[in-house]
Amino acid sequence: MKLAALLTSAGINTAVSVVLFSLYSVLRKQPSFVNVYFGAKIAQVRSRQQDAFRFDRFVPSPSWILKAWETSDEEICATGGLDAVVFVRMIVFSKLTLLLLIVDSFRIFSIAAIVCNFLVLPLNYFGKEMQRHQIPAETLEVFTIANVEEGSRWLWAHCLALYLVSCCACFLLYLEYKSISRMRLAYFTSSMSNPSYFTVLVRAIPWSREESYSGTVARFFTNYYASSFLSHQIVYRSGSVQKLVTDAGKVCKMLKLAPRELHIGSNSMRCGLCGTSTPFSMLPMDADDDQGRSDFGGSDLSKKESAAALVFFRTRYAALVASQSLQSRNPMSWVTNLSPEPGDMYWSNICVPYRLLWIRKVAILVASMALVAFFIVPVSLTQGLVHLDKLQKTFPFLRGVLKRKAMSQLATGYLPSVVLIIFMYMVPPIMLLFSTLEGSTSRSGRKRSASIKVLCFFIWNVFFGNILSGSVIERFSKIFKDVNYLLATAVPSTVTFLLYVHIYATFFMTYVLTSGWASLSCELMQPFGLLCNLFYMFILRNKDVTTYGTLTFPYHTEVPRILLFGLFGFVYSTLSPLILPFLLVYFSLAYLVYRNQILNVYVTKYQTGGTYWPIVHNATIFSMVLMQVIAMAVFGLKKSTVASSFVIPLIIMTLLFNEYCRQRFQPLFMQIPAQILIEMDRQDEQNGKMKEIHQKLTTSYTQFKSKSHTLGDPMPPNNNCRLEDLEINPGKIPVHHLSS
Repeated sequence: MKLAALLTSAGINTAVSVVLFSLYSVLRKQPSFVNVYFGAKIAQVRSRQQDAFRFDRFVPSPSWILKAWETSDEEICATGGLDAVVFVRMIVFSKLTLLLLIVDSFRIFSIAAIVCNFLVLPLNYFGKEMQRHQIPAETLEVFTIANVEEGSRWLWAHCLALYLVSCCACFLLYLEYKSISRMRLAYFTSSMSNPSYFTVLVRAIPWSREESYSGTVARFFTNYYASSFLSHQIVYRSGSVQKLVTDAGKVCKMLKLAPRELHIGSNSMRCGLCGTSTPFSMLPMDADDDQGRSDFGGSDLSKKESAAALVFFRTRYAALVASQSLQSRNPMSWVTNLSPEPGDMYWSNICVPYRLLWIRKVAILVASMALVAFFIVPVSLTQGLVHLDKLQKTFPFLRGVLKRKAMSQLATGYLPSVVLIIFMYMVPPIMLLFSTLEGSTSRSGRKRSASIKVLCFFIWNVFFGNILSGSVIERFSKIFKDVNYLLATAVPSTVTFLLYVHIYATFFMTYVLTSGWASLSCELMQPFGLLCNLFYMFILRNKDVTTYGTLTFPYHTEVPRILLFGLFGFVYSTLSPLILPFLLVYFSLAYLVYRNQILNVYVTKYQTGGTYWPIVHNATIFSMVLMQVIAMAVFGLKKSTVASSFVIPLIIMTLLFNEYCRQRFQPLFMQIPAQILIEMDRQDEQNGKMKEIHQKLTTSYTQFKSKSHTLGDPMPPNNNCRLEDLEINPGKIPVHHLSS
């Protein structure tokens, strides 16, 4: 690929980003789209002036950029919780000067960009004696380490840059891990009234013919935890199938009892396509039916009990001890864990029999491996667009089209990454479904598990898959000519793999442009929410702007994407430093865009308490070790054995650093310190609040919620807030209007 093709891709993505950013700054001011761009809590605000015409509503403005820049971490935490702060800390981290904020990835790669682009890049370009062309006409390979002669003494500059990048990254990771750990401890102490600290989730309750599950739980904990046991709440079977069956039965009863001339005037909707006033009507539902909905009658409660229960204890420490203890001689019965927060409970998975969970996990592992194997096909086909010469040999009918300069630049610089991105958008929803089927008992845990799956998928398919499938077109053309050649090249050698690592740096540059810059623009625009809003307004003729539901932050999509780009930055910081400026631009835009989305768009209903940071740390360590191993092998191929040997101590030091962080910080993200819980118990007993907390415990966990506000739902907004404050100057929104 030539530099002109890369500039073509950069120009296309820059133009798309500028247009969408400008369009967003206009649409966010429109009253009709306030629920899309400010979330459901602020969408309920009413104002007399919300329909008034003002010219400035149709003029793009950078007010949202200024607000996102000026917002502090305290406001981010009050809005999106500790998980949002951790996500932003993947990008934003500390101040470099009085006014300049540097992001975590931005800070690391800014150091890498300075060292590598001013030291390594010139050495790569002038590494061989060759005929020079004008810079736009040069191929991108001349900017990589492949252009350095074998045995060159200038490879020591690459080794020095490798040491500088690795040491700076380890130092910054240590500071961040320490800072996030302090925030997590503060998160524990700031949520003293959290009912999950007193609650233990018990599963695999033994079945008894003599008594129900509820009686078995009461007898067991009264016998073995008499001094600390408070009460319990049984969990009922309420999966999706059960709800469908129950709803179908209610509809049948309603249709049998209702008169034929059933017509509900207030609930009928006017169709925007045919224009008729009552094309369909909504069946009525009594308000009392939804209060404490249980999907079955009260007389059948004992028959619908599942082998799971919530057990409440008198103190936090007693609940912690019970959750970490082996309760019986059979480890597959009386399994205990600290309960998730009320708004974080995933009730349908709690009812899953515990003995089936390991079978589900094995099945999901097999399904995930099959999904990875399936996506090798589109990844391989995508690489055919990168090598036009091989593509023309395999498919001769494309030669006439690809001879045009504009078409060749578009095919090599833009289309490969676009095709790959289209396929990759299917992955996060599938992995979220897999994490649900695994049996996670919390919604936040389900997203966290999906984040790990998506990250592993991206690293394997996007990075390793593209490199390993680089010669698929060439092999396909020779498959019928030489069977021995196919067998000899079925498994790529180490040398071939390393050659493709720096050859495909050009493809990953275009991937950063397309999947990075353009995806941030789509994140701002919220196309799905916009289409839903337009459908309700113009098709269903529904003027209620609160119809479109609330959204939670898609950690399972965005966290893997950020870490994947970090992998690109580490691996190619010394091999092909030209990728670093594009990453710096991406992280700068991501800093503004995601802060704006956390403040205005997404509603925080649950969180993990910052447990995403160990994922970030482990992925960064993996990227650093991979960078060092590849650099060591490339130095060996370049006949610089001394430089290659000097990388080995760096790998060992990186692994030792990771082990120290694992021992020092990771336990805080796995368990709650008993010292904190005991101190909170003593404080509540001294203040006389323990009795009040015990009274609220029994009503904190509501399996069958009503339409009214319950614990875990987003709080309603302050009606004194005016809509024009949201449209003209979002910076005027008080913090408590955005907190959940």
